[in-house]
This record gives sequence, structure tokens and C-alpha cells, in this order.
Amino acid sequence: MDDGSEGAAVEGEPADRVADGDVVDRSVRLLDGLRAFGALYTDFTGRFATWLGLHSTDATALVEILYAEDKGAPLSPTRLSERLGLTTGATTNLLNRLEKLGHVVRTREHADRRIVTLRSSREIEEPARDFFGPLNARLQTLVAQYEPGQLAGFEDFLHRLRDTMDDLLADEEPGPAPPRP
Repeated sequence: MDDGSEGAAVEGEPADRVADGDVVDRSVRLLDGLRAFGALYTDFTGRFATWLGLHSTDATALVEILYAEDKGAPLSPTRLSERLGLTTGATTNLLNRLEKLGHVVRTREHADRRIVTLRSSREIEEPARDFFGPLNARLQTLVAQYEPGQLAGFEDFLHRLRDTMDDLLADEEPGPAPPRP
């Protein structure tokens, strides 16, 4: 039975807000779930790499390029470097390999011809659909099991989590760790 002390509303906050101790527990469980998903996603893209005969970093880059195109916001080489955490030189070498294999095309489609846009080639589109199709179908089945309001809340949470991480990463980089006694 709830005596009202655990989830008492604080002015300006929802009445169903969880108690502070539960916030810590839920945060740990959510972070654990997100880490597990990240590991599984990395494993999945690793399988994509093996399937295509690519190095895992090359496959990750290809997935980033395909995903950005699907969203209607194709990447530049610089943005891909940032997404992968690689130097621009390493990204250039990676793109050279993917271009030589026929997976990626660099285009100059802006008025400023110095701007390069990364596009997937027609040859990779069907294999990528074949590989990721089952995941997309299962994801759509999973999403269909939730009410739109629940999904909106989850999307809002993920958006705010991404903003929180972006803000933290935008802060000054920490200095070296203090020496251990």
C-alpha cells in the first residue's frame, strides 16, 4: 500500500515522479540497457562487416553513410570523421577503400564545389537492405506493440539523453587524472 511518501509530487514536477533512491536505481538499469544495446548493435555491425568482407570500422562508416542518407542528411567526410572518432587522414584512407570496393561515391553537389558529400553506391543498397531488412522488420513489430504516447516519451527521453551527452562532451576536456598516492 502506498502511503504517499515515496512518490510525493514536488511543485512543478509530475505527481508520479519516482523517489530519489528509485531514480538512481532506474538510471542504473536504463544505462545498463543502453550499454547492452550498444554492444549488441556493435556486434550486429560487426556481422555486417564479416558478411561484406570489410574491416569493422569500414562497415561502421558504411552504416553511418547509409543511415545519414536514409535520414535525408548525407554526411561530409569531416562529419564522418567526427562520427567515427577518426582523424581526417584515417577517414580519407577508409573512404578510398570503400570507394575502390564500389560501396561509396564522393560527390560535389553543392554550389560550393569544395564541399564533398558521401553517398552509398547503387551496388551496396540492395545488399544493405537484405542484411538490415530483418532487423527493420523486427523493430517495426516491436514498435507496434507500444502506444504512441509511450513511444513519444521514449523518443523524448532519448533526445534529452543525447543532448545531455552532447552538452557534457562540449564542456572543456578534463585534464589529466590526479596522481594516485
